[in-house]
Amino acid sequence: MLKTSSKAGSCSIRDCPVDSFSFFIQSGAANVVPAKICLQNKLVLGAVLNNAGPGINIVLMNGKSGEVMKTGTFNMYSGDVKPLIEFLKSIETGNVVLMASYDEPATKLTEEVRQLISELGSSSVRSLGFRDNWVFVGGKGASAQSSLEKYMKSDGAKNKYDGWPELIEMRGCIPRKLE
Repeated sequence: MLKTSSKAGSCSIRDCPVDSFSFFIQSGAANVVPAKICLQNKLVLGAVLNNAGPGINIVLMNGKSGEVMKTGTFNMYSGDVKPLIEFLKSIETGNVVLMASYDEPATKLTEEVRQLISELGSSSVRSLGFRDNWVFVGGKGASAQSSLEKYMKSDGAKNKYDGWPELIEMRGCIPRKLE
C-alpha cells in the first residue's frame, strides 16, 4: 500500500459524482515548492510525503477502483530518461495518469517520451520546454486529447519567480472507467 496523507493541507478537492474520482494537481513553484497531487481528499504525492521531486511527477491510478498503483518522480534535468520510459511503457489500458512538473521538466524529454505521453492524451507535451509548468490527467487507451491539461510557458519577461512561471493548479473529476 502506498503512503497517503489525509492531512494534506489544502488539497482543494471538490465533490464529484459517485461514478468519478476527485483530484487536485499543482505544479511546482520555481525550484522551491514541490508539485502536489491529491486524489479523493488524500495527498498522494507532495512535500509532506517526501515523494515529489524536480522534473516530472506522476501518479498512476486504477481507472475502475481509484486505487493509487504507484507514484514516480523523474528528474529531467540531471537524471536518466530510461526509468521514465519504462514507467510509461508499463501503463496498462484503463489506467489513469496524473502528472505535474516541478523545476525543470523538459531538458531530457526525448521524442520517444513525448510520443508516449501524447498517446496518453497530452497535447502540450510536444511544446514543453525549459522550466515550463505543466499539469495533466490522461489515460492509456484514450481515444482523444485530454481536456484535463494546463500549460504555462516560461517567459523571462513575464515569469513570476525569476526564471520560472507561476505555479498552475487544476482540480476536477475523473470519470470511473467502466467496461
